[in-house]
This record gives sequence, C-alpha cells and structure tokens, in this order.
Amino acid sequence: MEAYKTWVRRNKDYVHSLESLANGLTWLLPERFSTSEIGPDAVTAILGIVTAINEHIIDTAPSERHPGSADPSSFPYGLCISALKDLETLIEVVAEQYYGDKKWNFIAVTEAIKVIVRLALFRNSGYKMLLHGGETPNVEQSSDDTSSQHRIGGFLGPGGHHHRPGWLQYNHGQNPLTIEGRALSALSRFGESARTISDPAWVRRIQQQHAIMEPPTSTIKRPTLSMILSEKGVNGALFVLGEILFITRPLIYVLFIRRYGIRSWIPWFLSLSVDFVGFGFLSHVTKSGLVEREQKFHLSASEKDEVKRRKLLWALYLMREPFFGKYTRQKLESSERLLEPVPLIGILTGKVVELIIGAQTRYTYMSGS
Repeated sequence: MEAYKTWVRRNKDYVHSLESLANGLTWLLPERFSTSEIGPDAVTAILGIVTAINEHIIDTAPSERHPGSADPSSFPYGLCISALKDLETLIEVVAEQYYGDKKWNFIAVTEAIKVIVRLALFRNSGYKMLLHGGETPNVEQSSDDTSSQHRIGGFLGPGGHHHRPGWLQYNHGQNPLTIEGRALSALSRFGESARTISDPAWVRRIQQQHAIMEPPTSTIKRPTLSMILSEKGVNGALFVLGEILFITRPLIYVLFIRRYGIRSWIPWFLSLSVDFVGFGFLSHVTKSGLVEREQKFHLSASEKDEVKRRKLLWALYLMREPFFGKYTRQKLESSERLLEPVPLIGILTGKVVELIIGAQTRYTYMSGS
C-alpha cells in the first residue's frame, strides 16, 4: 500500500488524467450493458471510490517543509463520506432490482451511516460548517478563529495586532505627560535601543531565519459544544442546530418516504421545511450581532461558498417526486414539443429532456447532500 501511495503522489497529474479518461468512457457503458442496469452503476461507483482514495492519498501527503504534518492516525472522514455517496446510487439500483419497494430500508441504513460519520466529523472539527457534506475538510480559519488567536489576554488592536494593556503602555500607571512619565518612557526606549545595538547583526539574522523556519509551537484548542454555547450564547446553539438539521435532513426524507411513499407530498414538504429552517438559523447567526457583536458568526470564504452551494441544491426539489411528475416533467415535455421543429436545437433539446427524465426515473431518490 505504501508503494501505491508513493506512486500516486509522484504521478498525481498522470493519475488525474487517467481518472478523467475513465470517467469519460463511462458514458459508453450503457450501450455495452444495455441488458443490465447494475453494470454501469457498479463501474461508476468503483471509479468514484478509486478517485476518492487517490485524492485522499494526495491530500494527506506530508509537506516538504514539515514531513510530519499529515496525521496518518486521524480517521479519513472525507474519504468515508465520498465512498458512501458513490455506493449509495449502486445500492439503490441493486435494491430496486432485487427487493422492489423494500429498497428504502437499504437506503435508510446507508443514510444513517452517513449521518453518524458526519456528526462525528462535525464534533471532531470543533463544530465547523461541513463543506460539501464533509467531503472537503474545513481547514480555512474564519475571522472568529483569527481574532481569538490574536485576543491574548482579551486585548485586540486594529488589524489584529496585539497591544499591551493600558496600565503597561503608560509605564506602570505613570501619565506620559508628567515628568516621571517622560523619564520612564525615555529609559524604556533607551533600553530597547541598547538591546538592539548590543546584538550583533549575524545574531539577529539567525534569529529571524530560525523564526521563519520553525512554525509556532502554540496549539489552538479545539472548541467544544459547551465553549460555543458559553461564548456565542443563543447564536451558537442555533448554528449547531442548523448544521445538525442539514446533516440529518436526508435521513428524515428517506424515513418519511419509507413511511408514506415516494408519491406523497409529506416527505417533500417536510424535507423542504427542514432545509428552510436550518438555513434560516444560519442566516440569523451570520447576520445578527449588530447589538451583541461578540456573538456574531463570521464565515470564511470557503464557508460562504458552501452557503451558496446549499442554496443551489434547492433546485433538486424540482426533480423530486411528486413535484417532478406533476409539474417539471410536463414543462420539459412541452418545451421539447415546442422546440422540436427547430433544426439542431430541437434534437439537442430532445436528448437533454430524455436524459433528465431517464435519470430521474432511474434514481428516484436524490439526497442532495
């Protein structure tokens, strides 16, 4: 296994090219395996898992400057979630072919495992927002984390620079406008200048190089749930609850489909309501804080992109039953009939509509996470 890891890390560009070629060739598989629906999905799932493993190997490669930076003992949450998502489609197709309506039992078990893994990742990451459902690690520091690192002793200067407390800045309580204050200030500046002059230039150069080459040894303590609730108050509780709703929403959706059926509006409306409530909590905690500024959540750039991605996922509700069969499919078919007489455009529209309807019919369940 170590030899394979070394080869993947040394030839990552070549590996990415092979993966792109293999994924492109999967478009030809339905013609070869037209008698079986399991074949194409099995190949696609295997390719997806292999791709996820290779990406995990490349991402966990130790850096050149700090060979021990990668922690091989940490659980590969992202890899596990990616593999489960790739297997989920195959499980649905296989269960549909062999068990019929009982396939929802298998899908529910798969979703329950994903929920457990994501909740464990959410906790171990210090209750950070999950990016792409946990497949992408959230390692970018938000402004909350940055400010907490600079806020040593509770003092934070402009631009994140740390300043000494006021009773130290003013020379141990002396007013700088008095004679005693000016004298102490002059002695302090004289001492700093004398220390700088007394150090040889080569000593200062070595100290600077040493500071650049060695990373800071201070470690940031991972936030716990009690810390978030005590520091952020109600906003902290709403943020955690919103993420838990986002994580558990697919499982809730499957369980209600299993209970009421895919044609019922109850799972559709309930899933949409959970999405709206969870996103409402997130919007509240990121936009609040005008009065209580210390409780406001600041999202990093990657977390803002994740919020946009979650908004786009709402479009999947147009592809879910019963909305798809009652509204979306009729609009697609009417558009196809309208554009059918137009040369080339009509052919392309027909192919796209056929592809969309075929995918929705084949994969009746779309978790969107």
